[in-house]
Amino acid sequence: MADLVASVLAAADAAAAGTVAIRYGRRSLGYRELAGRVRAGAESLRRLGLAPGDRVLFTVRPGPDAVVLALSIVHAGGTVVFADPGAGAALFAARASLAAPRWVAAESLLHLASTRPLRRLARSRGLDLPPYASIVPEARHLRAGPWLPGTPRGAVGLRALFAGKAGRGTRPGHAASGRSSQHDDARPASGAGAWTAGGRESDEALVVFTSGTTGTPKAVVHTRGSLGNGLGDFAAGIGLAAGQNVLTDQLMVGVPALIAGATWTFPPHGTQPGAPSEAYLDLLDGADVLFTPPATMDALLKLLALSPRPGTARVRTIALGGAPVLRPLVERIHERFPNAAIRTIYGMTEVLPVAIGDGLAKLATAPASDGGDEAGTVVPSVRARVEDGELILSGPGLARGYLADLPGNPLTEHRTGDLVRLDGNRLTLLGRKKDMFIRGTQNVYPGLYEPLVAGLPGVSDAVLTGVPDGIGDDRLVLVVIPEDAPPVGFDAGHPLTATVAAALPGLMDAGALPDLVLATDAWPRAGRHQKLDRRALAAQVGGWAAQHPGALPGDPASEGAP
Repeated sequence: MADLVASVLAAADAAAAGTVAIRYGRRSLGYRELAGRVRAGAESLRRLGLAPGDRVLFTVRPGPDAVVLALSIVHAGGTVVFADPGAGAALFAARASLAAPRWVAAESLLHLASTRPLRRLARSRGLDLPPYASIVPEARHLRAGPWLPGTPRGAVGLRALFAGKAGRGTRPGHAASGRSSQHDDARPASGAGAWTAGGRESDEALVVFTSGTTGTPKAVVHTRGSLGNGLGDFAAGIGLAAGQNVLTDQLMVGVPALIAGATWTFPPHGTQPGAPSEAYLDLLDGADVLFTPPATMDALLKLLALSPRPGTARVRTIALGGAPVLRPLVERIHERFPNAAIRTIYGMTEVLPVAIGDGLAKLATAPASDGGDEAGTVVPSVRARVEDGELILSGPGLARGYLADLPGNPLTEHRTGDLVRLDGNRLTLLGRKKDMFIRGTQNVYPGLYEPLVAGLPGVSDAVLTGVPDGIGDDRLVLVVIPEDAPPVGFDAGHPLTATVAAALPGLMDAGALPDLVLATDAWPRAGRHQKLDRRALAAQVGGWAAQHPGALPGDPASEGAP
């Protein structure tokens, strides 16, 4: 079954009474209760006026309520639009304008923090929050958490929504305000093909913003079918099964756990947007499956080295994704968890996932002579081909397209920009198209490493660039943008540069380790879409190096030459 919500509800209906679906701290939610809340929430939303095709701007922290609300929205025929409040008020507003939501779902704490006095305080500390109560004019509001000052009048609390009490007395499908949906063309006529609870695989379900500027935000649109196919492949490829305890804070991993009938355990988040590595420690003893990004896994291994925990031997599968998973990290994981299977996930927002690999098989195979990184086996819902070395994807797991291009220009295939080798259905990553540096006999592809560095604590973004050394090789310079106190221009002495440099050995290939780490405040950009201008950045770094003789190892000045 490829439909996202239908797959989850089918697993819930099949689960034995008392089986836990979601665990968060001392709270737990059984499968039967999960199914009941999703169905009741969807019916409440329809009574309140959510029409098929309506979009919901979604800013609710990860946890049981967020999962139930997201599934309820999709089950009612709506679309979840994930929004990052840390993006800044201007970009947040541009994204909201493009998505054109009729609904806003937000934490009551965000409403409070975005009121005028507190918003000024947050801005003084570097957080530019949007005014949630007014960011979408005439929006209907859903509130997570207790009522707090700043919460819009009439905002519906999730407790009433999930109990099926919200909107009673309102005819399903008709808004209490009497407004009609701005996406009425998404609702088929009554009769054959008419929408019913559960919807169709082709219905829009999720919008995820990936990049862009205030002028041209970029967002990927997934359907219920593309998500259902991709996440079903994820569950099968990782080997998720009923009775397992899956530890992760990632929605795109937890939902496959629910599809498989497993228990999804959330680590505590605190005030951070993602769970810190420390949050996993106390939960590892009871975990069968652990999923984290590579940078979080690196930090977790360092914590375990300082504070060994024998009970972690129970972990049977460790899965990693969100950035390239390279051999040095796999070696360290295997050393610490010798009995665990290691799964590596290669994917992107447009296709979740593309391929799933076996980390132990990677260790048993000699490194590729071309410097490639084995990504694994292409999943069943994806069709892959190679053209001029570039990976091109299609199939039922592919997103519908980019929001600004729809409905006129849906995606029929996705040109990834990744250079690959495809042997049957086995995929090896070779880097990014046109981005490559040479160091001795090794080709270094920055696209294999930049996402990994960008996932390190304190790093907002990262670019690996090269400075020619005069004999045809490149000296590698990693340039990072700190999340806090970025310098103006380049700074080799910023506190983050030493932290990042110390974190890289054992995380990325030794032959690709940078000769120098610099911090800066922004990249040079060019073109209508204001993309990173790699050539300009390389020239700027080269100019900085010329003004700082000896800063780069291998400089004549560093060797005492005149």
